[in-house]
Amino acid sequence: MNAKTPHPMPTRSSPQPDLAALTRSAITVIETEARAIGLLAARVDTTFLHACERILDCEGRVVVSGMGKSGHVARKIAATLASTGTPAFFVHPGEASHGDLGMITQKDVVLALSNSGETDELLAILPLIKRQGVPLILMTGNPDSSLAAMADVHLDVSVPEEACPLGLAPTASTTAALVMGDALAIALLEARGFTEEDFARSHPAGALGRRLFVHIGDIMHTGERIPTTPSEATLFEAMAEMTRKGLGMTAILDRDNRLVGVFTDGDLRRAIDDDHIDLRKTRVTALMSTRPKTIRADKLAVEAAQLMETHQIHALLVVDENERLVGALNIHDLFRARVV
Repeated sequence: MNAKTPHPMPTRSSPQPDLAALTRSAITVIETEARAIGLLAARVDTTFLHACERILDCEGRVVVSGMGKSGHVARKIAATLASTGTPAFFVHPGEASHGDLGMITQKDVVLALSNSGETDELLAILPLIKRQGVPLILMTGNPDSSLAAMADVHLDVSVPEEACPLGLAPTASTTAALVMGDALAIALLEARGFTEEDFARSHPAGALGRRLFVHIGDIMHTGERIPTTPSEATLFEAMAEMTRKGLGMTAILDRDNRLVGVFTDGDLRRAIDDDHIDLRKTRVTALMSTRPKTIRADKLAVEAAQLMETHQIHALLVVDENERLVGALNIHDLFRARVV
């Protein structure tokens, strides 16, 4: 064989997966982690309450920290706290010793996570933080560890075993820490009287934020974009206005511009199907609905969606406190606003 010709690499066929073994493995993980979580309930005691009190008394923010997998859990806990009424942020312990300690003030509370309780990066910075008088809440899997001894409040999140069969990959331990963090966040949420409206303020781009903050006035058609037809107009003229404005209906106004009815595309279809109706001669008042569904501009857009669903309609007229027409919207406006 030519020296320049590479030797072919040996091929190895992948073994066929043992489906039963995969199933058993997955179930074992779930059961192991479920047992770990079950043990946490007994640890919601006076120590847990002290942790809640420290955070509720905090005039600053909760600074959450952790390394490795504990760091990932810490980031999630910080995000959950922040979105449920407890101002919080994550600080990487490695970066903290290179300047980020300046982000922590004496008004803050530090919540640090370490399964072993011996994380070097935390051991390097927490004594400095403690000297500033900043309360330390430690969440560890080892109550006898160095970090646990340093804590003002220690939360025990130890687990009997990891779900990893090697006992190496953090699995049950990270789940337990995450659940304890959720327990803290929700206990604090309820203690603060945190509401749906409060939640929506920190999630303005989310579905709940849109449902609680988008008002009719934000999305309705106004001015020349409102389809209006005088009461003396014919069905043909009403149809032309509906076509121009594209909302599937037109408001019918009397000579004083007061709302007297609504003519919809459904009314138009029924008129076209009736051979006895002359679209160019019949006045729109003959077929309009005299009790149109209306809504105020200061109402939530989600209320318009509910009204449309209840009455099986696709458009609404918007009136002011004097029942004067100020706007109009249809179901497509609600879709565009992502309210429905």
